[in-house]
Amino acid sequence: MKITIAMGAFFPVPPIMGGAVEKVWFTLAAEFVKRGHEVAMVSRKTPGLPREETINGVKHLRVGGFDTPRSLVWLKFLDLIYSLRTRSILPDADIIVTNTFWLPFLLRNPKRGKVYVHVGRYPKGQMRFYRKAARLQAPSHAIAHTIATEAPRLANRVAAIPYPVTRSRMINSPPPAIGDRDKIILFVGRVHPEKGVHLLIDAFASDARAAFVNWKLMIIGPTETKLGGGGEVYLASIRRAAGKADGRISFAGPIFDWAKLTDAYRSARLFVYPSLSERGESFGLAPLEAMAHGCAVLVSNLDCFRDFIRDNETGFMFDHRKQPASQTLRDKIDNVIRNETLLARVAAAGYEKSAEYSPERVADQFLKDFDSLIRT
Repeated sequence: MKITIAMGAFFPVPPIMGGAVEKVWFTLAAEFVKRGHEVAMVSRKTPGLPREETINGVKHLRVGGFDTPRSLVWLKFLDLIYSLRTRSILPDADIIVTNTFWLPFLLRNPKRGKVYVHVGRYPKGQMRFYRKAARLQAPSHAIAHTIATEAPRLANRVAAIPYPVTRSRMINSPPPAIGDRDKIILFVGRVHPEKGVHLLIDAFASDARAAFVNWKLMIIGPTETKLGGGGEVYLASIRRAAGKADGRISFAGPIFDWAKLTDAYRSARLFVYPSLSERGESFGLAPLEAMAHGCAVLVSNLDCFRDFIRDNETGFMFDHRKQPASQTLRDKIDNVIRNETLLARVAAAGYEKSAEYSPERVADQFLKDFDSLIRT
């Protein structure tokens, strides 16, 4: 079949500036090609990437995009401009996967393919307007349920298909045992208030001279607003808080090189992702990546994480709604790292669970769903 994947306006593909959704579809596109399908991907034009090229059999087409603005209204306007540019270069296809707000409204030519809306963010009222979509696909069952609740007339078009996670192909050996790793607590993601980075830093710094005396905390991720970070003011505030930890909190910035990021995952004993984004988080790719590299994972108890994390089984959860949240998180981390046997057992179970989300398995789910739509 012919598949077009239209990405968003703000990050390029390949994911040289980050972006979970960009990483996901770049991976899946190559898997679709391996199975004999013809795939075109439209994404943001950026310096260093040509307007057209073929990577791993996938034809890449690029149009002018934008840096992420602070204003949500302005973001939607820029999305509209980008969506119009994207529509003008779309090839004929059987399926078109959309990752912009406006493109599902703008697609009227059936030759462009059945409209397959990927809902990569928590829906905020727009789902009921996507009546022309053949599918509303969510990466987690929690988001699928929200879509169906928001647009009950379209409930029969909703499907939950997860994100894939890639284990580094450059490493043939299994991940190191927990006891052989450094005493590092790791966060990977956008350094933004909604990700709860300040909670993690407060939790660690408040007990850095007692429970966490032999531990280090590493923060990996962008702070710039154009990359989805919280900006300079937020960075300055968390750096001040980190000063209480006697230099044992480091800010590595974003790491887009997959080999270097793999090293970080395989060096840490505990990965903490204390997201507070009740109406933003849709899956949690970074925790699943950590699990795929044998790192024990601790997350907030958002519903979207429950597809692959069971508390004290495949990962750990803390109640981010219990105040003070930083104290709740501190206590959970303390309990977890004190029991190395539990930490190792949960890390091993998480590693096994992550195998269910391999690119091969997830690509099969998408292709089966695409085929079902084409046949109707």
